[in-house]
Amino acid sequence: MKSIAALQAVVTANPFDGEPSDAELDAIEQELPLILAEVDLLDAQIMTLDRPVTELDERRIRRAHNRVMAARQDLTNRASRAQSGGAA
Repeated sequence: MKSIAALQAVVTANPFDGEPSDAELDAIEQELPLILAEVDLLDAQIMTLDRPVTELDERRIRRAHNRVMAARQDLTNRASRAQSGGAA
């Protein structure tokens, strides 16, 4: 059995400070439109949990779903442009 005591200094050399890094904050900022669209979709779906779905509810859910899909497509397109070096 190997001892990991020698590796402990390497593992604990950088203590976690509880704050996200700049890279993590940038990633969250890039995904924020998708996150907000998903929250709107969940809100629309939650509103219909305890009552029958009306035509207005169906439209609200459909529009929210379309916003989620558009935000996902935009995020995917931005990621693919970044990987290809920005050539468009």
